[in-house]
Amino acid sequence: MLGRHAESRRDRRRRARRVARARRFTASSSAALLAVAGLGALDKISLPAGSDVRVEPITREFAAITDDLITEQAADRDMTAARGSDRTSAPPIVEVTVATGPDYKRPAQEPLPADSGSGKRVVFDITGQQVWLVNSDNEVERTYLVSGSRYDQLDPGTYEVFSVSRHATSWTGSETMEYMVRFHRGNNSNIGFHDIPVKTSTGEEVQTLSELGKPLSDGCIRQDVGDAKALYEFAPVSTAVVVVRT
Repeated sequence: MLGRHAESRRDRRRRARRVARARRFTASSSAALLAVAGLGALDKISLPAGSDVRVEPITREFAAITDDLITEQAADRDMTAARGSDRTSAPPIVEVTVATGPDYKRPAQEPLPADSGSGKRVVFDITGQQVWLVNSDNEVERTYLVSGSRYDQLDPGTYEVFSVSRHATSWTGSETMEYMVRFHRGNNSNIGFHDIPVKTSTGEEVQTLSELGKPLSDGCIRQDVGDAKALYEFAPVSTAVVVVRT
């Protein structure tokens, strides 16, 4: 068949290789993981087969394989149209397992707990390791995942910010942190919100962004630096802090 859909022998071979590569990629999650090897936490993307939806590339290799998959889908549509066939059933869904690295920050998805007070306040859920900044109109201005204490020594209740510091040092002296907002007086040290601490010995952060959402600290509540700054500016001394357990 001649015309605008005609392909040279070289073009047909190239397309065949791309199609085979895309099919191998979508055949198993292990192949998907190989496409983004060396990266960490997992998410899933549902790509409607036969659609023009494009997935945001995570790596160059993943972007190339995604393009191959979409090329195959476009070719299938052209072949179907050439045969004069109509599709009556919904297109299948191709699920691609995508890995993301240590700098990937998972979005917070839970709504503000119903029994979390009223008025301007900071709400911290121990169970979900999530924080909400709520204004005086009871509107959530910001919400995100955090890493609270792995020892679970903070009781649910309503507290009040009593001290803030732009820079701070851990009670052991082994770590430094920024944007400290203290609201609970502990036995060894006070408990508050701050960014992810940095080791004084190496200059390395004590955890990754992808680990936010897990209780990993000795007592305080760790945040991404952007969130820590936002809370620092949102919650001056006397701001209410509501701690809940959902």
